[in-house]
Amino acid sequence: MTKIVVVTSGKGGVGKTTTSASFATGLAMRGLKTVVIDFDVGLRNLDLIMGCERRVVYDFINVIQGEASLNQALIKDKQTDNLFVLAASQTRDKDALTTAGVEKVLNDLKAMSFDYIVCDSPAGIETGALLAMHFADEALVVTNPEVSSVRDSDRILGMLSSKTKRAIDGSDPIKEHLLITRYNPSRVEGGHMLSLEDIQDILRIKLIGVIPESDIVLQASNQGLPAVHMQGTDVAEAYKDVIDRFLGEERPLRFVAAQKAGLLKRLFGGR
Repeated sequence: MTKIVVVTSGKGGVGKTTTSASFATGLAMRGLKTVVIDFDVGLRNLDLIMGCERRVVYDFINVIQGEASLNQALIKDKQTDNLFVLAASQTRDKDALTTAGVEKVLNDLKAMSFDYIVCDSPAGIETGALLAMHFADEALVVTNPEVSSVRDSDRILGMLSSKTKRAIDGSDPIKEHLLITRYNPSRVEGGHMLSLEDIQDILRIKLIGVIPESDIVLQASNQGLPAVHMQGTDVAEAYKDVIDRFLGEERPLRFVAAQKAGLLKRLFGGR
């Protein structure tokens, strides 16, 4: 049975698209047929991170408006089997997204036997964000360890529990997972970032993972690679842990404790 997962947050720039790319890729790496959809009409970025921007001929809006079929618009990932991308339009207005149109595309994808449909939500609470979450079965709520980001995520949780199809129909609520990105334990110790405990106390949803603050994310993005492909890095390992937990496996939290400086560094400083 196909599961629809929305990757969402209230605030922009917290790592939703980075997470959508790595999360979808990680599922596909586990042998699960996965498609990731960019709902950010007008500001298309997912295809850049997935490294397929030059292969976009038809997009999500073309499919909704009957100008192309799903088979024409779906882009097969070159790095990972079982993974497909449905890009957003750069030229259309956000109003081109409609509830009926989105529902038809999702139903057609289900008929193609996808295991997971990952919806990369735009920031905020406008049409694209509301439609990205509307049909979701589960949600990854992405937040940075800062007050404004956590506050905006709290607002998104309110919308997940009141504005979605499951909420309107009175069926089982969307299963919510908290993902904390750009976490720097040393800055937390110094009082410059919220701690994991602070964030969980405010949001009260189960923590699925912590992605460390790292330049690797930018390097991966510039190469057109999901960060989960950056073998041997903390970021890639952290995203793999998220996938394992999402699929029901137990994994200890890593990369959440500040590294102690060695003796020479404490004596002489330096990096």
